Amino acid sequence: MTVKKIHRDTEERMEKAVETIRKEFASIRTGKATTSLLEGIRVDYYGTMTHLSQVANISVPDARLLVIQPWEKKLIPEIVKAIQKSDLGLNPQSDPNVVRLPIPPLTEERRKDLVKLVKKVAEEGKIAIRNIRRDSNDAFKNAEKDKEISEDESRKGQERVQEITNEHIEKIEETLKKKEQEIMEI
Repeated sequence: MTVKKIHRDTEERMEKAVETIRKEFASIRTGKATTSLLEGIRVDYYGTMTHLSQVANISVPDARLLVIQPWEKKLIPEIVKAIQKSDLGLNPQSDPNVVRLPIPPLTEERRKDLVKLVKKVAEEGKIAIRNIRRDSNDAFKNAEKDKEISEDESRKGQERVQEITNEHIEKIEETLKKKEQEIMEI
């Protein structure tokens, strides 16, 4: 394996780890309505568990309300049931055509719990980044041992891996700060 290939692989894997953290953060409720809150919700659609976004139009008319308009009106009870089963802690309100999902403001205690949760998710992301760093450093050591690269190339390669690691951990830190501010914003 060449030095450039190891670096490229490291960068790609770390970028995926950062993107995973961003997606997890997007699904954490902050007191503002966002369609990403409903990404994990599945509805029983003719015996098949289907993503809510594939059976309904989801809109955000204002900062505290989601409106779900199913393409088939008979899905409304299934959508209400799926939202109630989820761990979002939201109460859907249905009428014959749409499901309204009011987003209540977060309590101080709930905000603190959410901050703990996002810090935990961020730490898991950092652990993933460090595991990728370890794998890349092992690849350099093995390449050196197999005489594919010199000792200097291995050392410089590992230093570059550390730089890439620092960059991606910084990205996670920035994302964490933004999410914390979003959660604590009243």
